[in-house]
Formats: sequence, structure tokens, C-alpha cells
Amino acid sequence: MRGGYGLLGPRRERHVVPAADLDALALPVGDDGVVIGVDAEGHPAVLGVNRPTPYEMTLIGGLWTAQVLTLRAAATGARIAVETGRGQVWSGLAQAAGGGQPCVTLHDVGRVPPQGASAGSPVLVVRDCGMRPPRGRVVAGPWQSVLTLLPYLSPAAPRLLRNSSLVGVQRVSPDEAQEIGRLMNLPRPAVDSLPTLGDGVTLWCTPRDRQFVMTQGTEAETGLLGPSRRID
Repeated sequence: MRGGYGLLGPRRERHVVPAADLDALALPVGDDGVVIGVDAEGHPAVLGVNRPTPYEMTLIGGLWTAQVLTLRAAATGARIAVETGRGQVWSGLAQAAGGGQPCVTLHDVGRVPPQGASAGSPVLVVRDCGMRPPRGRVVAGPWQSVLTLLPYLSPAAPRLLRNSSLVGVQRVSPDEAQEIGRLMNLPRPAVDSLPTLGDGVTLWCTPRDRQFVMTQGTEAETGLLGPSRRID
């Protein structure tokens, strides 16, 4: 016994690695974030949503994909604030997410209050405000990312795409594909593929990088949201 400290614990040799052997160590640590699907080689595609710097994303695509991303972001511990004019299509998700904890909140367009994001409580603001989303009162900041959903290319798209750190594009018309290709500096093969993308496939891109990702719902996600689809 030691006074005030209880029983002595077991005695074991220290785990020591010689300095010369440190280079041989390898830790299986990959990107940190939300697994949004698999790439063309079948490897997990990870999107880092919780960041110490402002991060704006725009998804030209379907509600299903936006809701899957919302559920998966919530599963990483992020709080989700959904700004929407169609609360009825989000209410089931908000009730089911978080295992009874209020991790997904719904707000009318223009009525999202300050979220108080921090490293210990990151926030994702999902803006589902139609073809012409107004400028948001709550913007991206440290530990607060913003995802804006556009069902199709709209007059607001050029501004949003210019201000976004990452853009996701699902199946669009040939004319929309041409315009998106010009705005995002996409190569011709990528532009030609956009009108033919299957449900659940998204081209995530920046002006310099791009990657096709297939998102497939888990059993729980499919039970809640239905099968993957581009059209709501």
C-alpha cells in the first residue's frame, strides 16, 4: 500500500524502440472525415467536413445524396443545421439521426441561428434552399462547414462554384455539363460523362482535382431514405 494512492499496479518492462528502428514503424492512419463512397478503384473516398478553417461545398445533385452525407457527418459527431423550405422531407431524418439525441435541427430559410461551432462541437450547415438560395446568415467558419444543395444548374451556381472549396456534380443535362465544365475547368472526358452518370455517382472536383465517387446506402440508410436516386 502507498498512502493515498491505493495498491501498486503490476510491474512490466517498458516498451522501448531503438531510435534506429523508428523509420521502420508505420501507422495505418488515413484521411480523417466522412466516408462518402468508393472511388473508381474501390477504395474508400473520404471527405473532411470538420475543419479548423472555413469550408464551403456545393452539390449539384439530388436530395438523397445530401441526406446520406448529412447522416454520415452526424455519425462523426458533427451537429447538423438544415436550412430548408421543405422541412417535411427532412423531418424523418432529423428524428432518426443521433439515436434520440437532437443532433440534426431544421430551420426555415434565413432563420438559422448562430451555432457556436468549436473543435469539440463541429457543425455542418446544410442549405437546401432551392434553385436560388439567398446569401446565408450563417456562413462557413472555423469548425463550421457549409454544404449548399442545388437540384440543377441555376443562375446562382457560378457564384457558389467560385466560392466553394469543393463541388459535387451528379447527372446533369449536356448543356449544364458544358457550363459546369467551363466553370470548373473539367477535361472533355469528364464533361461528356456527366449526362450519363448513374444514380449515386458524383463527380467531386476542384479547378485542379477531380474524382468520381459511388455512394451506396447502408441497410439503415436505405431503410430510412430509400434507394439511391438523382431525381427527388
